[in-house]
Amino acid sequence: MFGSLKKIARSLRVPSVEEREMHYLNGSHDRIDLEYRQRQVDRGLFRTNY
Repeated sequence: MFGSLKKIARSLRVPSVEEREMHYLNGSHDRIDLEYRQRQVDRGLFRTNY
């Protein structure tokens, strides 16, 4: 019973800013794309509050 509750809670959890940044960087296709994405992350692409 508690195992299923843990799975549900884990699936509803919002990823942290660091996790979203890492996922975005890991999606790069080559070195140039990675460098472009790193510059976007450095500029605060994922750290803006709406």
